[in-house]
Formats: sequence, structure tokens, C-alpha cells
Amino acid sequence: MDVEILARIQFAFTIAFHYIFPPLSIGLGLALVIMEGLYLKTRDKAFHEMARFWTKVFGLTFAIGVASGIVMEFEFGTNWATYSRFVGDIFGSALAAEGIFAFFLESGFLAILLFGWDKVGKRLHFFATCMVAFGAHFSAVWIIVANSWQQTPAGSHLEVAGKVMPPDYLPAPGEWEHSRMVIDNFWEVVFNPSTLDRLSHTVIGAWQAGAFLLISVSAFYLLKGRHSGFARRSMKIGLAIAMVSSLLSLVSGHSSAQVVAEHQPSKLAAMEGLYETTTNAPLTLFGWVDEDTGRTIGPKIPGALSILVGGSTGTEITGLNDIPPDLRPPVQATFQFFHFMVAIGGLLILISFSGGFLWWRGILWNAHSPLARAYWWVAVFAVFLPQLANQFGWFAAEIGRQPWIVWGFLKTSDGLSKVVSANQVLGSLIGFMLIYSLLFALFIYLLNKKIQNGPEGASTETYTEPDWLKNRNS
Repeated sequence: MDVEILARIQFAFTIAFHYIFPPLSIGLGLALVIMEGLYLKTRDKAFHEMARFWTKVFGLTFAIGVASGIVMEFEFGTNWATYSRFVGDIFGSALAAEGIFAFFLESGFLAILLFGWDKVGKRLHFFATCMVAFGAHFSAVWIIVANSWQQTPAGSHLEVAGKVMPPDYLPAPGEWEHSRMVIDNFWEVVFNPSTLDRLSHTVIGAWQAGAFLLISVSAFYLLKGRHSGFARRSMKIGLAIAMVSSLLSLVSGHSSAQVVAEHQPSKLAAMEGLYETTTNAPLTLFGWVDEDTGRTIGPKIPGALSILVGGSTGTEITGLNDIPPDLRPPVQATFQFFHFMVAIGGLLILISFSGGFLWWRGILWNAHSPLARAYWWVAVFAVFLPQLANQFGWFAAEIGRQPWIVWGFLKTSDGLSKVVSANQVLGSLIGFMLIYSLLFALFIYLLNKKIQNGPEGASTETYTEPDWLKNRNS
């Protein structure tokens, strides 16, 4: 393999591994705020014990997330030096803001969250929890700002050797050493056309990741007949977050697709396997793209894509045949990853609302009900689904913007470092795989240990369900 392919594989591997943990931290942060808020409202110690247990899990995900994320900062300088120099003024400001305003906020209150249970007052500890959760969300803001600017650049201009160039100018190979993007308006960079839609969709996906972790562990305890009171409360909070976020993901995903249609038409065409520019464009439910013949095989809903994008069947959607071949993304991969994400999103809606229905009917907590136990088994393994949806969505977004690393300005092949060899990248990639495998094994071991130990002091006798939280049929 050449250096470009290896560098892309290395970055994809490291960020895919890292991306397991920040969504869990964001989702668990929201859940912790809810748990501690309920404890302050009701003074029910059950919520206090619940918050303490999930705080330990949060601390574990935060630690692994930090350890796995540092590597990517160095990759920008080693493998992607030309890219780093080209976008340094813009990308660097976003990353600096993430470190100063978000990471320091999150880590500054983390010690109180983890170790201050018996050392500070309830309200101060709740405030620290809110700040850590806010910091986790705020960190996502700046990362999404940086990535969204690459997808839809705004508030900046291109300079070559200090000379301002027109928006459609693409530097020649010998000019990259003297080319860079310069900020015109910081807030236009922050609020570029895709920031808010991509941020909302990412955060909602993180809420789902945290919610289904709560649901999965709770279902495990219910199946084992352990900590049933704790499990019921945790699952209720998880299901409430899951139901809301799974529906919100439809709204945010639809809005994101409309932005893609306007600013990245080749990506939308690849996501849907659409080759001919047409009105009344069909929506392909699933299938296979034959890139040799330019056909997509699979069931379609006539006119649905045009309606979703523009509100009517008369909306024209650009097809891949009107995109120059060298500016088309890998169609098959983009199509499949996008459709996998959508399919999992639908499955998450089904699972969360099925649980909500069983909860409403008073069936979900009945250990003698085959329907309840079947749902518990599904819920145990459903923890993987939000993670897969998040990964597939990121793959679709990043593969779909190829060959651009900065849309319309810098191609991925032009962003590589000039002095890094394929053997160097391959060696570091193998090293990262080994280290990350050990990190992941450590994470699974510690997480399993915490789950097996269970919450402190939690038992079926410890919990008396308050009237306002009881199911009407319990």
C-alpha cells in the first residue's frame, strides 16, 4: 500500500477507536445530571447510590477517551503536515477553544464528581456533575465545528504566497507549501452551514449510546435477579432518554441530509446511489450499487428523496453522472454505511419504544413474563447498536466527502506529509493496533468488574418505589 492509503487507515482506526468513548461520556453525563437531580428532589437514597455507580463507569470511559484521543493530535503533524499547515489558523483555533473552554471545564470539576461525594455538599456536587456534563457536550461543540468547517468551509479565504485567491482556485502541486486558509470571520467559521445540524445529530447519537448502556446493564441485572430496584430505576431513565433521543435523531438526520443536498451534492448522490440527475428522485431503502453500470439495485420509493430534500417531487437531485469522475466519493462504501446507520436508527426506535410500551403496560418488570425476559435479552445486546450507528454515520460522512479533505479547497492526497514513508506509517499503525487492543481489553475488564460488583448497598430490600415513579399497574 502507498503512504496515503496507510495514513488514512491509521487515522480511521485511531479515531474509530476513540469515538467509542466520548459518546458514552456525553450520554452518561446527561444521565448523571438526571439521577442527581432526582436525588435532590426526592431525597431518595436509591438515586444517590445509582448516581455513584454510574459515576464510576463515567470515570472509566472518560479516562480511556482521553488516553485514546491524544494520539490524533500528533497524527496531524506527522502524517498530515501539509493539511495542518493549510488549515492551522482555523482548525487550531477550534481545537484550542476545545481545550481551554471545554476540556479544562470538564476535567476541573471531574475530581469533585468522582471523589467529592462525602466531602462536599449535595448541591455543590450536583453543580460539579452539571459542569462535567456541560463540559463533555461543549467539547463536542468545538470538535464538530472543526470537522463541519472542513465539510462546508465558511468565514475564510485562501491565500497562496500571501496573495488572496478566488473561491474556486485550486493550488497547483508546487503551491501547497505556500498555501493556507485564513479566517475572515470567526463566528462564520463556528456557525458554518453544517455545524448546528451535525452537532445536534452527533450529540443525540451520544445520548443514545449512554441510554442504551443504562438499559443493557439494567437488563443484565434483571435477568440475573440482582439489584432489581436499581435496575428498574436505571432502565426507566435509560428508556426515557432513548425514546426522546431516537425520535430526535430522525429530525436531526433529516435536517443534516438537506444541508448535504445543498452543499455536498456528490455525497448525497453517493449515499443514495443516484447516478442520473432527476426530479421525482427515488429513495432507495437498501440494496447494492453496481458502479460499473451506474445502477443501484434494491427497493425504491419513487419521489421520496425529492420530497425529503425539497418538499416536493419537483425537487431536482444531482446525480453522480453530472459529477466529474475524479470528484466522486467511493459510492459503494458511502451507500452501505449510510443505509446501515439509517437501519440501526430505525431499530433503536423500535427497541426503545417497545420497552416504553412494556413499561406502560406493567409487563417490563415481571420476571415470570416470557415477553419481558425476551426484551431483557434484546436490551442486553442492544448496547452495541448506538455505537455501530455512530461509527457508520461517521464513515458515511467522511468517505462521502472524498476526494476532499477540505471541501472544494484541499484534496486528501494533497494533505499528506512529504517526508513520511509508507513503512513508517505501517509500523506505527501496527503499534497503535497492539496498544489499543490492550486498552480495549483493559476497558472491558474494568467495566465488567464494576458491573459484576454492582452498585454499593443496592438490593431489592433497599428500594421502596416512590408513588410518583410507580407504574400504574405495579
